[in-house]
Amino acid sequence: MNFTESPEQQALRSAVAELGKRYGQAYTAPRARAREPLSELWAEAGKSGFIGVNLPEQYGGGGAGMYELAIVGEELSAAGSGLLMLVVSPAICGTIISRFGTDEQKRRWLPGLASGEAIMAFGITEPDAGSNSHNITTTARRDGADWVLNGRKVFVSGVDSADAVLIVGRTEDARTGRLKPALYVVPTDTAGFEYTPIDMDVQMPDKQFLLYLDDVRLPADALIGEEDAALAQLFAGLNPERIMAAANSVGMGRYALDRAVGYANERVVWGKPIGTHQGLAHPLAKAKVELELAKLMMQKAASLLDGGDEANGAAVGEAANMAKYAAAEASIACADQAVQTMGGNGLAHEYGVGSLLIAARVARIAPVSREMILNFVAQFSLGLPKSY
Repeated sequence: MNFTESPEQQALRSAVAELGKRYGQAYTAPRARAREPLSELWAEAGKSGFIGVNLPEQYGGGGAGMYELAIVGEELSAAGSGLLMLVVSPAICGTIISRFGTDEQKRRWLPGLASGEAIMAFGITEPDAGSNSHNITTTARRDGADWVLNGRKVFVSGVDSADAVLIVGRTEDARTGRLKPALYVVPTDTAGFEYTPIDMDVQMPDKQFLLYLDDVRLPADALIGEEDAALAQLFAGLNPERIMAAANSVGMGRYALDRAVGYANERVVWGKPIGTHQGLAHPLAKAKVELELAKLMMQKAASLLDGGDEANGAAVGEAANMAKYAAAEASIACADQAVQTMGGNGLAHEYGVGSLLIAARVARIAPVSREMILNFVAQFSLGLPKSY
């Protein structure tokens, strides 16, 4: 792993940072309060080639990797204008379709996902399954050449802006009767597909939805990849998800620290800037150290993933999970210390950090809880007995 980014990566980081600054918190905050998607920023990021930077060139993408998409996510979040659907549309769905889709599926979906003109959401969590993806009850059965899906999904981001949702369902093994995971692209205008917004306390531009699939009939080519290999295909999308979640958290932490440091340098009490006091300087320095450590793990995970070595699958999963855990914790610490540094102003809307207390906290829960990550590390990294 090279700790010095290439000239191309540096140029990408600079260009995305400039785009983020042109929008920033002044653009994002009112839309977050109104629960309105960041459509203008998404469109410009797509036209600039940022959204599909990780997707294959032959389908309109940038031909780069997850490292570069993480740069995009981090820099936009650091500017106060993070795009949640970067985690979903190009990272999860784009990766899965790029690796496992047929040529026709790639031609149909990847150009739109790369340009941002098409958005694909991702539905895995269910009301009764929670973190237990092995207990998913959304089922898919064959009816002639078609598939028929029934079930529910919950906490699915951005469905109202999406053209389709990549649904994780289960098919029944005719020999054993067991249910096996499988992946289906469900256009949002399909008959029998309905969605309802969930009223959330967190202020964010992208709404969360409860999905209902009632005898949703799909053509045979709605199935992505092999019917019998979807578990491996599913995890091919979940590692990018964790890396991008880490990138968003790192960017959010940077934003909070930048605001806090600026305030600590300008705010004068008893004749000197408050940043001269170790009671504020040390917690901010500690938060910076922890944020940089989390960023290193995120970069390691992205580099391992982009290395393409299938034998490295375990190492990628370990690094991606650790990066997501570390970045969430660091981001929360940054947001909390930013508010503490500013005192009452930290909760005033004009300073733009109070809302981060909840927004950063989301990363401890989604897209996977820290407890499940610790279970993973205990079992696979430390070799401890499975606890669940």
